[in-house]
Amino acid sequence: MDARDIIKRPVITERSSDLMAEKKYTFEVDVRANKTQVKDAVQEIFGVEVEKVNIMNYKGKFKRMGKHAGYTNKRRKAIIKLTADSKEIELFEA
Repeated sequence: MDARDIIKRPVITERSSDLMAEKKYTFEVDVRANKTQVKDAVQEIFGVEVEKVNIMNYKGKFKRMGKHAGYTNKRRKAIIKLTADSKEIELFEA
């Protein structure tokens, strides 16, 4: 898998914004990617040093539209912790 296929998009929430002060960044990643692939992809794309990767899986929710029923897509979220001497990731260019 290519690095751009592994990292889908950053997750921007109030909680993830608070974690950015601690050099922790949250990304939605491919459901087939493991921690090592996520670490290598972030280092390649952003040019930073990754210390730790935590990954969470989310099941799809059951939804109904009239008589039709199904599940939303499952997703996978990764929290990336950078080393203390690493530069920060610029998600919003000022």
